[in-house]
Amino acid sequence: MKQAILILCLCVSVVQAEVKLAPVFGDYMVLQRGAVAPVWGTASPGEKVTVEFAGQTKRTVAGPDGKWRVRLDAINDLKVSPLFKVTGENVIRLKEVLVGEVWFASGQSNMAWPVSKCRDFEKEKAAAKFRHIRMFTTARKATLEPQSTVDGKWTECTPETVGGFSGAAYFFARALHEKLNVPVGIVHSSWGGTAIEAWTSWEVQKDDKRLQMVHQPWKDKAAADRNKPANLFNGMVNPHIPYAIRGAIWYQGERNSRHIGFAKAYAIQLPMMINDWRRRWGQGDFPFLFVQLPNFKAVNLDPNAPSIWAHTRESMAKTLALPNTGMATTIDIGEARDIHPKNKQDVGRRLANWALAEFYNQADVPTSGPLYESHETDGAKVIVTFRHAEGLKAREGREISGFAMAGADKKFYGATAIIRQDGRVEVTCELVDQPAAIRYGWADNPVVNLINRHGLPAAPFRTDDW
Repeated sequence: MKQAILILCLCVSVVQAEVKLAPVFGDYMVLQRGAVAPVWGTASPGEKVTVEFAGQTKRTVAGPDGKWRVRLDAINDLKVSPLFKVTGENVIRLKEVLVGEVWFASGQSNMAWPVSKCRDFEKEKAAAKFRHIRMFTTARKATLEPQSTVDGKWTECTPETVGGFSGAAYFFARALHEKLNVPVGIVHSSWGGTAIEAWTSWEVQKDDKRLQMVHQPWKDKAAADRNKPANLFNGMVNPHIPYAIRGAIWYQGERNSRHIGFAKAYAIQLPMMINDWRRRWGQGDFPFLFVQLPNFKAVNLDPNAPSIWAHTRESMAKTLALPNTGMATTIDIGEARDIHPKNKQDVGRRLANWALAEFYNQADVPTSGPLYESHETDGAKVIVTFRHAEGLKAREGREISGFAMAGADKKFYGATAIIRQDGRVEVTCELVDQPAAIRYGWADNPVVNLINRHGLPAAPFRTDDW
């Protein structure tokens, strides 16, 4: 009996002594270039830990709680040895580690949507020979308390593996890789049918009275439901902090478009989440790019018809007021009968466009389609100025569609729009002599066709707040 107890104690001692890395550190991982890279894990309290990579040696001692962390100096040389070594009472050797660009990708089902279900999968599969594109896919986990660990692993992009990659994130990564010619890593953490409040820490949202309607259904419920506020932040975001990243991409909002109150609250929630993530990562105002919801549901040509999705899109557009944010407009690539559009290629490219143009200084890449900037009223005319409006035109040379105008009675009518010689858009309506407001694309599935010379669509907007 004593011998059995002794053996058991020795086994426990060995288990406790084993140095471990956080799961996001593994074979085939990508570390962010040009940035200090925290590396962390667990070991026995007081155990000495050494991390070696790219000619650097960093040493630390595990704390009383068994946690340890070191910080690798910024690495700008991409041609480093791919071997990564951690030494404690045991030794961990990671293989095929790269240095490049790392982005965190999150959201609900349209971010989770795999390449295998995207348009032209067989063609994409055959072309997916990008061993310097890597993706860490986080296992789904909802928890009531912040977690320090997750399940998941890094995977190289090959024809055999690409089908399981997030489509939007993969096509984003591919566009970056092909333009910058550097390795790209994606830390992917998404879950279908989930709300933004689940991806935001409880600390930052709990006392905001503007969100009472959002929080009320969960009052006094302790279940680890995926949509309970903060549960996905706890289980699928917090464990990755502070892994060094360049920025984040976000595709979500459908779940928050079930009610107009939720859609309007999104204008509070999205900036709140972005600011919270930035504060917790401790990397300043890192780039945060998001997908504006696409066209969806049946076409309704009544300009006075209510639209919850239009309100969500507006809430998203308002978030561009935050520094270092960007929006991929997708109002032309949705599907009326499917909330999961198969064209994730353009979603990824448009996210990458903003990243390349604004954060990688690629002057030959267009940032975005036209975005409303301002307007002025001249008699019966409303003249609109757009940003990113080079070569403004209607798709396929047709008349511009999608505008509506209202007078003081707040009743909207279809309006006529032309492009002036100065590049602005002039909107008129024979039924409105004194314009009070105009709208563009204000519907769940609007018929719109205004683009710039790059073929990128104008984002929906309105000048009223009725």
